[in-house]
Amino acid sequence: MDILAGLIQTAFLAGGVLALAALGEVLAERVGVVNLGVEGLIALGAMSAVATVVITPHPWLGFLVAMGVGLIAGMIFAVATVIIRANQVLCGLALTYMGMGLAATLGKPISGSPVSATFQDIHIPILSDLPFLGRAFFSHSLLVYLIFLVLPVALHILIFHTRHGLNMRAVGENPAAADAAGISVMKMRFWYVSLGSALAAGAGGYLTLVFVPSWSEGVVAGRGWIAVALVIFAGFRPINAVLAGLLFGFVTALGFVGQAHNWPIAASILSMLPYLGTMALMIVPVLAWQRMRRLMAAPDSLTVPYFRDQR
Repeated sequence: MDILAGLIQTAFLAGGVLALAALGEVLAERVGVVNLGVEGLIALGAMSAVATVVITPHPWLGFLVAMGVGLIAGMIFAVATVIIRANQVLCGLALTYMGMGLAATLGKPISGSPVSATFQDIHIPILSDLPFLGRAFFSHSLLVYLIFLVLPVALHILIFHTRHGLNMRAVGENPAAADAAGISVMKMRFWYVSLGSALAAGAGGYLTLVFVPSWSEGVVAGRGWIAVALVIFAGFRPINAVLAGLLFGFVTALGFVGQAHNWPIAASILSMLPYLGTMALMIVPVLAWQRMRRLMAAPDSLTVPYFRDQR
C-alpha cells in the first residue's frame, strides 16, 4: 500500500508538467492555432523560474516570471502566425529550437545548482493524516491542486458554458463566420495563443520548482511534444487533457518505482514508457469506432491562417 500511495503521489507530481502544458495548447488550438513550440517554452520557463529563485527565494515569483517569459515568447509567436500569417508548423519548430537554445545558453551559470526555494506540500487537517489517501491525494503543494482541480474546471466552463467560449470555438471552427458575426478573430487568436504559451512556460516553472528542483540542459526531456500529443488524444478538452497528463504521470512514476525496486526490466525500457505510451495513444483513435473519432476531431480551421479579404 505504501508503494501504491507513493506511486500515485509521484504520478500527480510528474503529470502536472504535462497537464499544465496541455491546457495551454488546448487554448491555442481551440482558436485555430497549433503551437509546436511547447518544448521550447517549457525549457524557457524552467530556466527562468530557477534563475528568479536564485536571486530572490520566492517560488511563486519564480513561477510568475516563468509565465511572463512565456507570455512574451507567445506574443512573438502570435505576431508571426496570427498577424503576419506565417506557417504555424515552421514557426512552432523555430520557437522550440529558439527556446531550448536560449534556455541552455542563459542557464549555464545555474546549471546543476539545487533550487533553494520550492513549493512545499500543504497539510490539510484530517485528510492529510489518512493512512493511504492522505499521502496519495492530500500531500501536495497548492500548485498541484490548482493544476488538477481549479484550472481545468475553470477552462471547461469558459469554453463550453459561456458565450465567450462559444466565440472561441467559432473562431477555431469557422473564422469567416465568426468575423461576420462581429467577433474579432485576430484579437482572440492573438491573446489565447499568448496565454497558452504562458501556461506552457508555467509548466516549465512547475518542472523545476516542484518536480525536479534544479535546472540543467535537457531536463525537459520531450515533455512538450508529449503535451501536444495529449491534446489530440484528449479531444481538445481541458478536463480530458489534465486526466491524460495524470495518466502519463502514472506511467512515468511506474518507471521510477521499477528502477527503485530493481524490477527485472532494463532501465532504458522503463524510461521509454511515457514515449511508448504516447505512440499507443495516437494509434487508439485511428483504430477506435467512428463516434470516438468524431468526438476527438480537431477544430476545422486548425493551422489555417485567416485572411479577411478572402471571406
